[in-house]
Amino acid sequence: MQQRVKDRIDRLVKYEKVRFGLVGIINTLVDFGVLFLLVDFLNIPPIIANIISTTTALIVSYGLNKKSVFGDDGSHNARQIVSFVIVTLIGLWGLQTVVIFAVSGWLQGFLIKNIALLIAKLIASFFSLVWNYLWYSRIIFKRKSV
Repeated sequence: MQQRVKDRIDRLVKYEKVRFGLVGIINTLVDFGVLFLLVDFLNIPPIIANIISTTTALIVSYGLNKKSVFGDDGSHNARQIVSFVIVTLIGLWGLQTVVIFAVSGWLQGFLIKNIALLIAKLIASFFSLVWNYLWYSRIIFKRKSV
């Protein structure tokens, strides 16, 4: 039974999109973990802690996406790193902001404000996930044709 479960997991992890999702989960855990560690145990103000935690998650995300998701074992180069940061920040700060604004404004007419915000953030995260995957897979970590 255990071997069958392990075999299914191994088959799933072969898919790039599954690995991308798993890396996203890891990045989220790193972000939240570092944020709460800094705020709760080191008494760092939340704004500063958030900058540190999201930066840490961004660095982890780059490394894991480069190697584990897209199998890019080339050297790190400035163009790739800058492109990764720009695409990621556009997704986080631009795309998510627009989606949250639009969806939460519309949902607030039907739901409690915090529930509307949560649903809007989930929808915005999905858009950001698709945005990042398309850019990472097609431009930033694009495999060279042989």
